[in-house]
Amino acid sequence: MSFLRRIGTILAPWALVILLWYAIAFSGLIKPGLVPTPGQVAVRFWGLLTKARLPTDMWMSTQRVFLGVTMGIVLAVPVGFVLGWYRQVRGFVDPLINFFRALPPIALIPLVIVYFGIGEFAKIVILFYASFFAGVIVMYEGIAQINPIYVRVAKTLGATDSEIFRRVIVPLTVPHMLTALRVSLGVAWATLVAAELLAAQQGLGALIQNASSFFQLDTIYVGIICIGLIALVMDLLLRMVARRLVAWQERIA
Repeated sequence: MSFLRRIGTILAPWALVILLWYAIAFSGLIKPGLVPTPGQVAVRFWGLLTKARLPTDMWMSTQRVFLGVTMGIVLAVPVGFVLGWYRQVRGFVDPLINFFRALPPIALIPLVIVYFGIGEFAKIVILFYASFFAGVIVMYEGIAQINPIYVRVAKTLGATDSEIFRRVIVPLTVPHMLTALRVSLGVAWATLVAAELLAAQQGLGALIQNASSFFQLDTIYVGIICIGLIALVMDLLLRMVARRLVAWQERIA
């Protein structure tokens, strides 16, 4: 019964969304042609999945996000660590970080085209930019809030600096790394459509843009839902990994 209850708890919000979707579609408040029903979107999804290039689009977008986030987080973790651990450095660099973080990636597309062209690397640069600054903010805020009492206790027990770093600082940093990765991943997926404005022929962003040119609303819905589902699956996998890596951490729930 507990298993069935858990499945019901997972499916209930989705069922509610679908019912609300149908209610809006048949309410008459919006023209029927402007709101395809879930059934119509499901039929379009199956058609694209079996007869068109949807699997390729999903793979290309996932690959771009993976590369952009990987590059961004690999650089964001050490930068965020330095900013969080050294207050003087943080005070000096923080205004620059927040300045560039506030710039929407889509505003940088003209410059990216000038400097990197319109190939795959340019798209990954946009995703790298978005994920890097999101990861840095989460990382250094988390590091800055680490309670220094852990370091003091370790020193009192006679731990050397290398032991403190390896056995105290690194374990306390892991949860912030994972959080930075999750946030960066979400930001990268949110930036995907903007990244694929750069003359992309394949990808979910390109699918959405091409469909908008021909007013294919059901295809647009398919692209949006695919982005959300892939991002959700990747986030769930990260959460599973996080539970194993930080099983020692006390949590409210």
